[in-house]
Formats: sequence, C-alpha cells, structure tokens
Amino acid sequence: MIRQTVRKMAPAPDPASTIVIIVDDDPTIRGALDSLFRSIGMETMLFGSPTELVKSQLPDVPGCIVLDVRFPGINGLDFQAHLASQGIGFPIVFMTGHGDIPMSVRAMKAGAVDFLAKPFREQDLIDAVTAAIERDQQRRGQIAALRDLRVRYETLTQREREVMTHVVAGLMNKQVAGVLGLSEITVKIHRSNMMRKLQVRSLADLVRHAQSLGLPRP
Repeated sequence: MIRQTVRKMAPAPDPASTIVIIVDDDPTIRGALDSLFRSIGMETMLFGSPTELVKSQLPDVPGCIVLDVRFPGINGLDFQAHLASQGIGFPIVFMTGHGDIPMSVRAMKAGAVDFLAKPFREQDLIDAVTAAIERDQQRRGQIAALRDLRVRYETLTQREREVMTHVVAGLMNKQVAGVLGLSEITVKIHRSNMMRKLQVRSLADLVRHAQSLGLPRP
C-alpha cells in the first residue's frame, strides 16, 4: 500500500522531540509506517482504532496523527471532529483507499494537513508529516505566547486595565482622563506602567495583545 522511493529526507523538526501517532486497523500498514518513521529517527505510537487512541495518554510534545479515514463504526472525519471537541490539537494527515473529492474537501476544511490516497509514496507521507509537525510546533508556540501574555496581564492594576481598554479603543490620553475622571499626567503614568508590564513598545502591539486577550471594547 506504500510505494517506496529512492530518497528519504529527514524532516525539519527535531525527530527526538516529536511524535507520529499512527491509527490504522491494518497491522501491516501500521508496521510499515512504524518502520518508515523510525528509520528517520522519529518516535511513534501505534493504535488499531480511534477508540484505542482516546483511551491512551498522549505525550505533550509536537506531533501529528496519521489516520485512516475508515474504521468499523466510525469514520476518520467524525473522529477528527471528536478530537477537536476534546481540545486535542494534533494536526491530522489522512490516509484512504476510498477517498473522494467531497471527503477530502471536508477533511481539509476541518484542518487536516493532507489527504493521501493509498498507495502513496513514502516521501509524500514524510513531507505531509513534516508539515503537520511544523504546524503543531507553531500552534504550541502561539499557545505558550498567549499564556505568557495572560500572566503579564494579570499583573496590571484595575486602573491600568481600564486605561488599556480605552487606549486600544483609540482614545488619546486627554480623552481617557476625561472618561475616567483622572488627570492627564496620571493617565500617562498608568499607561507607561501598563506598557512596561505587558512588554510592548507601540500602540499597534498593544492593540494586537488586546485582541489576543479578547478584551471587550468600552
């Protein structure tokens, strides 16, 4: 089901710190994929069904799921939606021997990285998994950055938060002072402290941070 190629390039992500989760009810396919990824130094986890996967403890490292699209009782697309509802964010590379265009479109719209029809070339799968792991690394980086931003936001005083809300809405210091009943110099002090605590240097960065935090407009 897997076509061998002459060239096997190691993926860009560090193989030692990533995981490829293989879900296929065919033990021959699972074994072949396990050998393929281990041959380029990548760790793997093997499951014969989606049910086995959800009962397992998945590692908290960048990775992806290589998933067959059809299983008894559930299809891969429904399982993709289930993983998303459970907050499991591993990108998915689908494999199928029965795929069609509507199915592949649905999978890609739901966030799948690729949709490979069996038989496929080893290099095509390696490339898809590489892209998926890179996407997961970016996702995890964004989550970590938002978590750090929330920690910094929690250090703001209530007044600094009020000033931030009005500043990102486009008000000048004098206008913020009028709204909050403060002097303009006091607003400047709160604004300076708020910018320092959030580690931002420009209004544009402050607006982006406010959007990331989901702050309501005044």
